[in-house]
Amino acid sequence: MITSNPFAELAAVIPPAVMQAYVALMVILVAGGTIMDMIHKKNATYFFENSKRAKKNAKRSVSGSQKVALAAKTLGKEVLTSGEFANPKRQMAHLLTMYGFILFVVTSAILIFGYATAAEPAPAILPLLWHLGALMLAVGGYWFWFGIRVDLTSEGKPWYKVGRADLFILSLLGMATFGLLWSLTQGAGAISWLFFVLFIAATTILFGSVYWSKFAHMFFKPAAAYQKRLTRADGSAENMPTITRDDPEQQKRHSMDLLRDAPMDMGLGIQREAPHHY
Repeated sequence: MITSNPFAELAAVIPPAVMQAYVALMVILVAGGTIMDMIHKKNATYFFENSKRAKKNAKRSVSGSQKVALAAKTLGKEVLTSGEFANPKRQMAHLLTMYGFILFVVTSAILIFGYATAAEPAPAILPLLWHLGALMLAVGGYWFWFGIRVDLTSEGKPWYKVGRADLFILSLLGMATFGLLWSLTQGAGAISWLFFVLFIAATTILFGSVYWSKFAHMFFKPAAAYQKRLTRADGSAENMPTITRDDPEQQKRHSMDLLRDAPMDMGLGIQREAPHHY
């Protein structure tokens, strides 16, 4: 069952052209929502102006090869391995969700555009990867929802209390969950069609609500991480004190007299226990 293409069976009722048009519409919604989000939040303006300030305040030049190395480090840590998360559980849940989403979306596009009918059977590995991606997405998403969310673990709020900020993760979970249920119940009649309708609804909400959700942050996060590395390399450090507080000049830049002579390891006691003080 998990090696059969669910979209090929669907083609008996919904023409492949309609499915392909739906995918194209989702791409347009993501692009449009991201552009609107950039205009509203002025992300591009911020990065451009921040880059200009960094160049103006740079203490040293960064060569092209160094920039490539910084980009590679950003790709390896912040993008591919989510190494910026200090909590290993949060990192693992994020990786499961991220790679599950990529696997699910890519295989969906391949199955719909390349093997949308029973006359063109898909290699068994593609439906298998589609189901695996949905499962990874669901595991990572539910792990985050029930056990890692900051308002759940640190503020004592119940898991069922939701707000607009939860639109992204809930629609993501709905897409993965109902997609799996629809595939596993194909041929079961009304219940299968119910799961299919919920699957389409969740998918449409996910890709159609980019402007109001955190979906677009996946495009800005790598850029922000790279810019931060670049400012450290050129010495501008976004006009913030660097970690070398033992340098007298850096100590003088601190805004609080009390902390100008503070030892490097001051304040690390906060890492001794998890924040469960609600």
